[in-house]
Amino acid sequence: MFTGIVEELGKIKNIVHGRSSIKLNISCKKVLTDSKIGDSISVNGICLTVTQMGSDWFTADVMPETLRKTSLRDLDNSSSVNLERALRLSDRLGGHLVSGHIDGIGTITEKIEEDNALWYSIEADRDILKYVVMKGSVAIDGTSLTVAYIDESKFKVSLIPHTTSITTLGLKRAGDIVNIECDLIAKYIEKLFSGNNVDKKPEDKKSLSIEFLMENGFA
Repeated sequence: MFTGIVEELGKIKNIVHGRSSIKLNISCKKVLTDSKIGDSISVNGICLTVTQMGSDWFTADVMPETLRKTSLRDLDNSSSVNLERALRLSDRLGGHLVSGHIDGIGTITEKIEEDNALWYSIEADRDILKYVVMKGSVAIDGTSLTVAYIDESKFKVSLIPHTTSITTLGLKRAGDIVNIECDLIAKYIEKLFSGNNVDKKPEDKKSLSIEFLMENGFA
């Protein structure tokens, strides 16, 4: 579990390509403090396991499914990446709860400066947008941000200079692909209220409707 508060910008040192997978070697420093082999580190919002490490680098394996569903497939040896160590229970939760399990990718369609803010418009599939809530939280490449606008095809976020300076988001341009993780609370609520629970028989499952709410005293 992570918070979406990026700790460090890492640099891709080397990428070893398998048949349909890759092994990343990432140069960094801060996130290695107190880290050990087997620990989780968020790389551009994706939870990866440390398989090898040195004083200023670590290695992580990326399986084919992760490459298919995320922007890690676009990395090269010159890429910078957002890094965050897994959350400890004693840490401050400065962002929001982020699992490191990406819901999908989006495309930056517009980048606009407004005084000290940088606005991004991000186009995404409806399966992602249904979990994006106005003034709610969303993780973009592992960075916790607040949704400032949403419609049927896109949402917008506004970044302060600090965020653009310490994350890869300041380097993004229109047309770039980003990893999106929606607020996981919304997904759990949908699962519970849809009645789509595996321990129920099909005839016992009920979907959320006005009739269901009235039947149970909520409307």
